[in-house]
Amino acid sequence: MKGTTNFTPLNDDELIGLLQQDKLGAFREIYTRYWKPLFAEAYKRLKNKEMAEEIVQELFTALWHKRASLTIRSTLSGYLFTSVANLVIDQFRKNMVRERYKESFKLVYSETDNSTENALLVKELEQTIEQEVNTLPDKCRSVFELSRVEHKTNKEIAYELGISEKTVEHHITKALKHIRLGLGHYLSLIAVLLLK
Repeated sequence: MKGTTNFTPLNDDELIGLLQQDKLGAFREIYTRYWKPLFAEAYKRLKNKEMAEEIVQELFTALWHKRASLTIRSTLSGYLFTSVANLVIDQFRKNMVRERYKESFKLVYSETDNSTENALLVKELEQTIEQEVNTLPDKCRSVFELSRVEHKTNKEIAYELGISEKTVEHHITKALKHIRLGLGHYLSLIAVLLLK
């Protein structure tokens, strides 16, 4: 069996043994033998082709990575179908958590229409940006306000403040990084809104 190149006649137990010896051909044979029925099982439960494909792909990836420590107490078939069932359950759990989060978020905003909701969010964002800008060091704040509020070029700012253009760029980068960090929770909020 050591020099086997055709794995098709082998039974599942033989294939598992060869898989644990890092034989890629054994893995390919298991994949060929079980991909379609496992996909059919996942699709039957999920009713979604892409998700079913992802789950089966995830299963086979895990099978290859865990090949050396693989412990199959029943049959290969039983192991694979049980694994698919567990992955499907995990997927349902993830979907339920996502849906619950989206529904609870909708409830918070159920009394306002989208335009009001967006206007409030924009206002909050503007206030937060202003607060973050006010916490910047003086020189950094001056550069940022000249750039983003008065829309001056880096060259104009450098001339006005008596500093190099490179220093202007440094201050703007520093200010933007500071503001981005301060807006972390708002950016998450916007992402959720876009998913509604």
